Amino acid sequence: MSKNKQKMEINVLTKNTSINGDINSEGDFRIDGNLEGSLVTKGRVIIGLSGSVKGKVEAKNAEIEGSFSGELLVHETLSIKSSASITGDVVIGKLSVELGANFNATCAMKGAIKELKSHEAQKLTEETA
Repeated sequence: MSKNKQKMEINVLTKNTSINGDINSEGDFRIDGNLEGSLVTKGRVIIGLSGSVKGKVEAKNAEIEGSFSGELLVHETLSIKSSASITGDVVIGKLSVELGANFNATCAMKGAIKELKSHEAQKLTEETA
């Protein structure tokens, strides 16, 4: 491993553990317990089958098997498994939902809009050149 590459740590909130408060992390985070508060990470968030989050989550990518209620901001891809239950406000880049998931949220796809505008600007530049 080169000096420039940092090893990404994986944080775990285990089953039968609860946290009330705010968490900031550089690495990935797996939640199998309960979190009431906010979680901000530059990595990936996984809410396991027994996991529950009430509050705000901001992450690069997320995978949800358990329950989430609140505000969810995923810069790249949100994967919702069939066992998931999501309510609240969701802003994402891309979305994957398995059959059977409970998804009762307002949802905005910001990444797709940005990519479309970028593509249109490039096409316009090519036409005028």
